[in-house]
Amino acid sequence: MSLEQRQTPRSIEDLEALVGKELGPTDWVLVDQSTVDSFAETTGDRQWIHVDPGRAADSPAGGTIAHGLLTLSLGPTLTEELFSFEGFAMTLNYGYEKVRFPAPVPVGSKVRMTATVTAVTRVAGGAQVTTTQVFRCEGAEKPVCVAESVGRFVEKSA
Repeated sequence: MSLEQRQTPRSIEDLEALVGKELGPTDWVLVDQSTVDSFAETTGDRQWIHVDPGRAADSPAGGTIAHGLLTLSLGPTLTEELFSFEGFAMTLNYGYEKVRFPAPVPVGSKVRMTATVTAVTRVAGGAQVTTTQVFRCEGAEKPVCVAESVGRFVEKSA
């Protein structure tokens, strides 16, 4: 996605104007075995379906698959493709309301994301923004992750 297509909200009113608008999709991101192995080492989740290609080849998945949380962890980086946050003092990941992994991400495939701003609630010093993130795997019918991300946008001081 080109930088010219990114949304550049500079105020809470700009954020509110984005409610209901789908942004993206982002560029594709390759999920390779090295990325999955690094995630497994970092988190300690070394389940064989993620890190043992030989054993996983004989599984119903037919090969290794990415951790669901690895897919979810791509959200902040991919969000940077969709939004420019320069109009705010800072933005913070506040959490997630719902997260689902309807389909696996086979290692070696590509993932991208769309995001729809679903709510903007004014809070002291800024706004809480809920965004529904939908991650799709190239060539797959079902999404691989659907998450309601909640962020805090802190206004710049006057």
